[in-house]
Amino acid sequence: MSQYFTIHPENPQVRLLTQSAAILRDSGVIIYPTDSSYALGCRMGDKDALDRIRQIRQLPGNKPLTLVCCDLSEISTYAQINNADFRTMKSLTPGPYTFILKAKHDVPKRLQDSKRRVIGIRVPDNPITQGLLDAIGEPIISISLVLPDQELPENNPEIFAEKLEKRVDLIIDGGPGGLDFTTVIDMTGPESIVLREGKGFENLSMN
Repeated sequence: MSQYFTIHPENPQVRLLTQSAAILRDSGVIIYPTDSSYALGCRMGDKDALDRIRQIRQLPGNKPLTLVCCDLSEISTYAQINNADFRTMKSLTPGPYTFILKAKHDVPKRLQDSKRRVIGIRVPDNPITQGLLDAIGEPIISISLVLPDQELPENNPEIFAEKLEKRVDLIIDGGPGGLDFTTVIDMTGPESIVLREGKGFENLSMN
């Protein structure tokens, strides 16, 4: 049976964020809200928790997940990025964008696309997400909460609590969630390319 925290979407309770971070550190899999939709998440270096997320989403073992960071200061640890792309990312973050970047050689293979050796990174604009990342002090691995029989993210905490209460360790209820995916921007080539038009695409400018 998973724990269930109701956290204020604009003024998250520090006590609950601290407890949430402790669950992540203890190999927990959580459901939490982002600025696009609810997502599944686990600690970055926890292979067992990552495997559980893949099982919930019924994902192949080689499908990469996204590295969720509190800001851009950690990106140089995991990815190669030039100054122009960094300026673009800085102008769009925090926000509903996933950036595909070339992974550095020492990044664990389970965090990369095995064929292209790239990594997806994002900085969500959501107080609960930001508070959680601050509490744990490191990025987390994440993917949108799309159940196997659905095409869109599940946005009702009561519904996914019934379906997944025995498969995750914590559900963070931050109110009704979005039904959007992020806009995905590939920055691995000479020019940035939008791979998926999602939330925030209408405001996108990469001039």
